[in-house]
Amino acid sequence: MAPSPRERTESLPDPKFLTIAEVATMMRVSKMTVYRLVHSGELPAVRVGRSFRVTEQDVDDYLRKSFFNAG
Repeated sequence: MAPSPRERTESLPDPKFLTIAEVATMMRVSKMTVYRLVHSGELPAVRVGRSFRVTEQDVDDYLRKSFFNAG
């Protein structure tokens, strides 16, 4: 028997969403750099109204991937 929608959502951790400014601070780059990453598709983001939100996990994944490519 398949789990109900409520059971599926209760078992998943809630992702932490960050603003573009928070991502820029975390990565120590400008907000424009983050916007470029989002618009190019390198950094996944969700549009909320007129602004973007990025999950903390996506930022961590991007930095981890970029770190290994920098060598």
